[in-house]
Amino acid sequence: MKYYLIAGEASGDLHGANLMKHIKLLDTQAEFRFWGGDLMLAEGGILVNHYRERAFMGITEVLKNIGKILGFMKLCKQDLLEFQPDALILIDYPGFNLKIAKFATSHQIKVHYYISPKVWAWNTSRVHKIKRDVKYMYTILPFETNFYKRYGMSVDYVGNPICDAIHQYPFKPHFKTEHQFQKPVIALLPGSRLAEIKYVLPSMLSVVNQFPNYEFILAGTNAIDDATYASYLKDTPIRIIKNETYDVLANAHAALVCSGTATLETALIECPQVVCYRFSNLSYQIGKRVIKIPFISLVNLIMDKKIVSELIQDELSTDNIIKELEQIIEGEGRTKMLHSYKALKIKVGEFGASQRAAQLIVKRTSSKN
Repeated sequence: MKYYLIAGEASGDLHGANLMKHIKLLDTQAEFRFWGGDLMLAEGGILVNHYRERAFMGITEVLKNIGKILGFMKLCKQDLLEFQPDALILIDYPGFNLKIAKFATSHQIKVHYYISPKVWAWNTSRVHKIKRDVKYMYTILPFETNFYKRYGMSVDYVGNPICDAIHQYPFKPHFKTEHQFQKPVIALLPGSRLAEIKYVLPSMLSVVNQFPNYEFILAGTNAIDDATYASYLKDTPIRIIKNETYDVLANAHAALVCSGTATLETALIECPQVVCYRFSNLSYQIGKRVIKIPFISLVNLIMDKKIVSELIQDELSTDNIIKELEQIIEGEGRTKMLHSYKALKIKVGEFGASQRAAQLIVKRTSSKN
C-alpha cells in the first residue's frame, strides 16, 4: 500500500522513521513518499521536502516567510494528488498539517494523525475541524485522549514514541571516556531551529563561567550548521557533540533544555533539568493571551504539577538560570526531581507506541475503512 507522511521538525522525523520501520514489517509492499528528514529517508521511499526548509518558529517568523509557506502548501497538495496514497499520515506540525488534512479529506484521502496537534493548549475550537478532517487520531500523551473523547472523536492512545526511541537507542558504555570528559557535564540543548538558537542559546551560555567545576557540552543537531553554532560559541570553551544527544544526557549531571520534546526525553533519561524558552516579543505577547495551559514543558503537563522549573521569556536571565541550576546539581531539589521522573515514567507507559500505531494504520488501511 502507499503511505504519504508529513513531519515538520527533527522530533517528527525521528517518530516518522520509527513508524515507517514498523509499517514495513507489517506491509512488505509498503511504498512511502514523505516530508521529513534524514532518519525517514534512511527507511526508504521518496523525500519530497526536508524539514530544515520549513523551520519557522513563532508568529513573526511565520509572517515573514508566508510566501514560502504558501508555496510549500501548494507543492504538497499537488504531490499528494499525484501520489494518491492509501493513507495520509500527519505527524504533529499542526499549522501546516491541519490545512493538508482538510484538503486530503475533500479529495477522499483517509487521514491518520499521529502525535496530536496541541489544540488543548490554545484555540480548542479547532477540535471541531480536526473531528471533521481527521479519520483516525493517535495520541501519545495520556491527557490528550480524554480531551478528544469529550468531543466524540475516535481516538487511540498508543503510548509515547519517545519511549521507543530511548529503548532502541544504542547507548555507548564508554561514551564519557571516548569524549574525554574531565569534569561532571552540564548539557545544553538549545533546540533544533534557528530561532530557538537565536533566542535561547545566548542565555544558556551566560552562566558557563559561573560553574567552573563543570564542563558544558552542547548537544547539537545537523539541522543547525556548524557555522551557526560557532558564531555563538566563539568566546566560550564549549564543545559540540552532534547527533548523540541521548548519550550526552545519559552522561550529564544536569541539563539546560529548550522547551519542547527534549524536555520529556531528558526526563525519561533521568537527567535533572531546567527548562528554558524565549521567542520574539510579539510572538510572546500574543501567545500568553491565547495559550490556556499552566505549564510549557511536557514533563509538567503530563504530571499536572511543577516537576521541573520553567524559565520563560524575561525569566530566562543569567541569575535565574544560575539559581535553578544550583537547585538540581545537588541536594533536596535534585533528589526530588529524580524521584518525580520515576512517577512520570509510569504515567507515560512502556515502549511500543510506534508498533501499536503502525498496527492500527496498516489494519485500517488494508480494510479500506
